[in-house]
Amino acid sequence: MTAADTIRAYLETNEIAYDEADGLFSFSLPGEKKLQTAVRLDVGPHALGVHAFVCRKPDENHEQVYRWLLERNLRMYAVAFGVDPLGDIYLDARLPLSGLTADELDRLLGSVLAYADESFNTILELGFASSIRKEWQWRRDRGEPTHNLEAFRGWLEAEEPAGEQDRAQSE
Repeated sequence: MTAADTIRAYLETNEIAYDEADGLFSFSLPGEKKLQTAVRLDVGPHALGVHAFVCRKPDENHEQVYRWLLERNLRMYAVAFGVDPLGDIYLDARLPLSGLTADELDRLLGSVLAYADESFNTILELGFASSIRKEWQWRRDRGEPTHNLEAFRGWLEAEEPAGEQDRAQSE
């Protein structure tokens, strides 16, 4: 069985819709905090490349975001955070084709999904706090629902005057 056959069988067994072209497999993994993680598997002559988009380039606090990612890399299995030339954040890995099995692919993609999902809100808090604050205030001022910002409610409300916090809790 070739590496492409192993990948194809894994994706089909796990009912993951994918596109395939010239040794490239593209698909999305569903998450909770990060709703979709786009993944690309590149089958090379000797290794499998794994590339997963996590987040666009942070608007602010670049050094703090990238430092957090590097510190996180020290505790991760098989994959590591990296940035492309634009500053967008990815998870990346290389696996020798000789080690490619359905079980190893499952561990690898499980790591990708877990790290993308677990890290997403922290990356947003560190790199997009001003935008999140503006969106929160815009929604509050217009009486719009804030449920899509629920993950950030704690620090957003901590920054508000007491009267505003009471109003937020009644929404």
